[in-house]
Amino acid sequence: MSAKLWIAIAAVIIIAIVGALVALQQPPAQKPTPPQNTSTAAPPPKGNIYVIYDIGGRGDLSFNDMAYLGASKASVDFGLGLKEVQSKTQDDYVPNLRAAARSGDAVLIVAVGFLMTDAVKQVSQEYPNVKFAIIDGYIPDRPNVLSVLYKENEGSALVGALAALTAYYYNCTKVGIVLGMEIPVLWKFEIGYAYGVRWAERYIKQKFGKDVKFDILYIYTGSFNDPAKGKQAAEVMLAQGVCVIYQAAGATGLGVFEAVAEAGKRAGRNMGPPFAIGVDADQDYIKPGFILASMMKRVDVGVYTAAKMAVEGTFKGGVLELGLKDGGVSVSTLDDLAQFIQIGVRAGAVKQEDADKIVAAVREMRSKIPSWVWDAVNQLKQDIIAGKEQVPLPTTQDQVAQLRKELGLGVAS
Repeated sequence: MSAKLWIAIAAVIIIAIVGALVALQQPPAQKPTPPQNTSTAAPPPKGNIYVIYDIGGRGDLSFNDMAYLGASKASVDFGLGLKEVQSKTQDDYVPNLRAAARSGDAVLIVAVGFLMTDAVKQVSQEYPNVKFAIIDGYIPDRPNVLSVLYKENEGSALVGALAALTAYYYNCTKVGIVLGMEIPVLWKFEIGYAYGVRWAERYIKQKFGKDVKFDILYIYTGSFNDPAKGKQAAEVMLAQGVCVIYQAAGATGLGVFEAVAEAGKRAGRNMGPPFAIGVDADQDYIKPGFILASMMKRVDVGVYTAAKMAVEGTFKGGVLELGLKDGGVSVSTLDDLAQFIQIGVRAGAVKQEDADKIVAAVREMRSKIPSWVWDAVNQLKQDIIAGKEQVPLPTTQDQVAQLRKELGLGVAS
């Protein structure tokens, strides 16, 4: 082999070696990166609202769901997290409240219901730097506890008048109320309702010149989460000729709606009478056409207000009492209906595709009640706000017993 050929072969080998060495020093090829999301991530919550439910719990389409509604709105508006805790028994109250207080991130702890009063008293004393709000509990002397109370007697007086005036229109003289556990807050529903019925008697005398006396029947079922008991209580009343039944019993009251709707359908009707009256939330959609209206107790407003105070630094212990004048209680309107149908949709009690039919049924039912009935209820509302009508507010068992006698209530049996 000639020298020139050896030189050429050597050159090729050297070039190959150099190329390999250069390749080894290059970084590996990068895979193409997907486009990055340039949107700003939501900031972490500034803290949490803890909602401690009573044994009734979410899904009652009433009291507890209203508490959730207020807390969820506050969490969005104020950039807070929302932690929900369900109590299975009354023994869970203190542990649940303590766990929330120990968390270190509680902007506000909301105890939903009168039955949690003693537990809040205990835990709020153990954690004096944590803010608590209790719905329907009366703890007026703690700087870290806000007691959110309602003038349920005022709202119940309005639906009492509505019940009696509607009964009169349908030639009926018996109305009733089905309640949950006999606790002080429910006395306000019972006595307020009876007061409204007796006011309606005076109104009928003034407008039509007729003396009418209504029988007012009541039953305490002893439960807030037993629809079967509510249905049984309503059936007892219906058998005695009651044509309008107000329920103040949480999820137990769902049985009242069932009994009333079944009675109406057996009579060949697609709307009342008989009628039921809902409570706490706008429940008119649950059995459309058979629920005359609802006494809305705006637990959502109370929870939201307490959270707002905690966030803005204006929170202080004491009592926040909400009545007709404050928008804390009211009678449901058609304008309320759309929002509260969505609560039913989320709970699985209503199908979204049925919403329009429900609104139409409620509108048709209301249109059959004479306008003078609704006008009278509004007149009573304005008179209460102006102080012309003073609805009794019982606070003791003796007062309730006396008012039952004066107002002529009787136990359904």
